[in-house]
Amino acid sequence: MARIGLVPHGQRSEARALADEIGSWLERQGHEVRLLTDDGVHPWACAGGDLAAGLDLAVSLGGDGTMLRTVGLVLAAGVPVLGVNVGHLGYLTEVGPEGLCDALVAFLAGRHRIEERMTLEVEVVRPSTGTAPVIAHALNDAVLQRAPSGHTIRLALSLDDEPFLTYAADSMIVASPTGSTAYNLSARGPVVSPRARVVVVTPVAAHMLFDRALVLAPPEEVAMELIDGRSAELVIDGQPWGVLSTGDVVRCRAGGQDARLVTFGGRDFHQILKQKFGLSDR
Repeated sequence: MARIGLVPHGQRSEARALADEIGSWLERQGHEVRLLTDDGVHPWACAGGDLAAGLDLAVSLGGDGTMLRTVGLVLAAGVPVLGVNVGHLGYLTEVGPEGLCDALVAFLAGRHRIEERMTLEVEVVRPSTGTAPVIAHALNDAVLQRAPSGHTIRLALSLDDEPFLTYAADSMIVASPTGSTAYNLSARGPVVSPRARVVVVTPVAAHMLFDRALVLAPPEEVAMELIDGRSAELVIDGQPWGVLSTGDVVRCRAGGQDARLVTFGGRDFHQILKQKFGLSDR
């Protein structure tokens, strides 16, 4: 018997319907099903904090946003994640709804591979509040961006505690290789193979001559300190974390725990990239 966790997109009825369908199928096969839901009366209902304990597989039913959420829920426990694309083409999802049963059969039979993806450890130090530092983790990125009604942010960027440059920009992105095809890509940052182990730092609309992205080796730590009385919003993997004030620091480094994504060898990152952008061979 395996323990399978299902994480459907909360606003997509087709994702919730697929979770019910595949959960019933798994139960008939004798497996334990856990469903992440706020509906406490659902027979498989499970709170986020209880999802990962003893879990053999987490199944994300949605798009890349749902994948990021699922990875965040099970990362610390090292649970592998299978992404099911319910919606638009995603970089992270592995199969479509029509292939989910076959994918689960293959996984349970051991006919799969685990792709290790580098994560980011994000440490938030807030002298402005006097609170203890907080650690978060990201599969894609950590972004310091101007508050909704604010001006450009100003920050002092350090690398391994050595001052590098002071930036004025709309945002500053620190991305993993996986996150290079997210916000980093729209900001004209480099596209990085998800198998690489680097940290990408990309300013967005920098008000200065030097506006190039930096590609750093994983041992290097990036620190962003807010200066000049400006506040900024911190967003981690697309989710607002909070508003930071002058003197607060965000430190980003390679995470100690890789995300574990289930793959069956049928998808190729470079082909997905070409399909996403409608690229063709010459």
